[in-house]
Amino acid sequence: MDPRMRNNLGGSSSPYLRQHADNPVHWQQWGEEAMEWARERDVPILLSIGYSACHWCHVMAHESFENDEIAAIMNENFVCVKVDREERPDIDAVYMNATVAMTGQGGWPMTCFLTPDGSPFYCGTYYPPAPRGGMPSFTQLLEAIADTFTNRRDEVDNAAQSIVTELQRASGGIPYGGAPVDAELLDAAGRSILGDEDIPRGGFGGAPKFPPSALLEGLLRQFERTGSGEILGGIERTAEAMARGGIYDQLGGGFSRYSVDAEWVVPHFEKMLYDNALLLRFYAHWARRTGSDLATRVTEETARFLLSDLLTENGCFASALDADTDGIEGLTYVWTPAQLVEVLGAEDGQWAADLFRVTDTGTFEEGASVLQLLRDPDDWSRWQRVSDALRAVRAGRPQPGRDDKVVTAWNGLTVTALTEAGLALDRPDWIAAAAECAGTLLDLHLVDGHLRRASLGGAVGAPTGVLEDYAMLATGLLALYQATGLARWLDAAQQLLDVTVDHFADPAEPGSWFDTADFAESLVTRPRDPLDGATPSGASSVAEALLTAAALTDAERSSRYAQAAADALARATLPLERAPRSAGHWLAVAEASLRGPIQVAVVGEGSLLADARRLAPGGAVVVGGAPDSSPLLADRPLVDGGEAAYICRGFVCDRPVTTVVELASQLNTTSHTAM
Repeated sequence: MDPRMRNNLGGSSSPYLRQHADNPVHWQQWGEEAMEWARERDVPILLSIGYSACHWCHVMAHESFENDEIAAIMNENFVCVKVDREERPDIDAVYMNATVAMTGQGGWPMTCFLTPDGSPFYCGTYYPPAPRGGMPSFTQLLEAIADTFTNRRDEVDNAAQSIVTELQRASGGIPYGGAPVDAELLDAAGRSILGDEDIPRGGFGGAPKFPPSALLEGLLRQFERTGSGEILGGIERTAEAMARGGIYDQLGGGFSRYSVDAEWVVPHFEKMLYDNALLLRFYAHWARRTGSDLATRVTEETARFLLSDLLTENGCFASALDADTDGIEGLTYVWTPAQLVEVLGAEDGQWAADLFRVTDTGTFEEGASVLQLLRDPDDWSRWQRVSDALRAVRAGRPQPGRDDKVVTAWNGLTVTALTEAGLALDRPDWIAAAAECAGTLLDLHLVDGHLRRASLGGAVGAPTGVLEDYAMLATGLLALYQATGLARWLDAAQQLLDVTVDHFADPAEPGSWFDTADFAESLVTRPRDPLDGATPSGASSVAEALLTAAALTDAERSSRYAQAAADALARATLPLERAPRSAGHWLAVAEASLRGPIQVAVVGEGSLLADARRLAPGGAVVVGGAPDSSPLLADRPLVDGGEAAYICRGFVCDRPVTTVVELASQLNTTSHTAM
């Protein structure tokens, strides 16, 4: 028997693919071998894309992929290929664009039918096992596709060619130039974003509501520049609504992926590493800038969640916690009034039910409630006792599965967040955890000078890193360098950025970036998406890394990096003008660029370095050390034998200062905290 006529997912480095290793479907991993088998058999490829924490992916797997009769139809008529979108974002991007082009919407599970060379000719998402709501059954679809491929091959080939041509046309870069990246453009972007705010409930737009992490960071940097009360109000309404709602785990810390309603009450319970890293960074910056007790608490609890629930044995961070527990969404997290009384007793149980908004009717399924904390407790010691008891009981419940895959980009986000949060809240242990993670990534994921996308259990996978992997890890390394002064981190960041500039930039369109390297596997089109989504785009992320590195490195590299960052920002003007809600991280990078970025070099020993880190706006570059110990400290001596801070904006520098009052005056940072 052909060894390909079996399920081949058991040896995958992806937990999601391993979840399907026992399916009766003869699943193959993506690659030339699967395509060659499709050519030999002259059958189409059935490409199924999902990820481990995806609820409807599990549903379709249970309904169809575990069904022997449906699997037999799949095996007879197709070469069936499974892809983890988190491990292969390049493949996901190409076929998601095809799905959206054909159907007007996308999502996961994604189901695409391809010619043996990988060209899509029919795409969709979830299909039920029996006809439902106007959708055909999955079996009906499979039989129709197989018949069309066999008996109307010309139509299939023409459709595939037309779709590929359109994908290639749509993959061009954003036009260069347009409005300059100036205060007028960024202020208009901020006004446009706030124009979409749901003022009574926080957030932007309607349900479902996703945490607008990048938008909040960009708006916070705009507040630091302008001091606008309107901007700060929008930030605080959204940040507080999320932190007090059910999307935030009031017992364990950490945020779920999104809220199914407009009030942030009922989450889709999966917890993603990238969401929590981005939100940790924002809440830490909000706490630093305003001194908010809520922001400080959420920062501490989210960091604790990352370090307790997602930390892997090698010091990196797992990708996600599943939405489901034993196939039931929310089973681990929800409570009834009776359960609270059972755990806490009548008096504390009633107090907790009132505080957490746990009612007899419930806010979730079967009369259960998601915990909210719409006001601070009137007795924090009682709160601590109650929450400790509930956490202990919850820990004894069945727990959601964890995707232990270590993704380079998301761990890079976590390195940045833990480092910057550690500086903001004076938590050197968080910075140490970030350093351990970064060291593991460099030792394990950097292979022959090139990054790999992911690892599992200490074994690195084969897929190569994409643009966001290089950019987000480089940004994390640069944050560590600023926090520790260790040259190792700067050297590694420069190595990654040199590869990025050489192999991801489009030489025909300065400032435009492909999401895959020129040495990576060729797909039917080379993906390039500059817009920010649930995570910052690779393009905006590399702009941030380049902008930061240009202030830290030697003159030759600095010039190269600065020009590449300026070219990238020149292509961001169009989304900032026309779609600023899809350009939140671009806004954050542009705000930093508009101010120089601000560079603060502190020589000598004393408190000025800590003051600079507290007072400098987001995106500023802050380093400290002995005179001439790094490029930014070159030719910057002590003043009268004591510490001094040198502040520059771009190529313009102020006189050195020696007191916190002078430092604050030069930085001119809007703050609600006392010096």
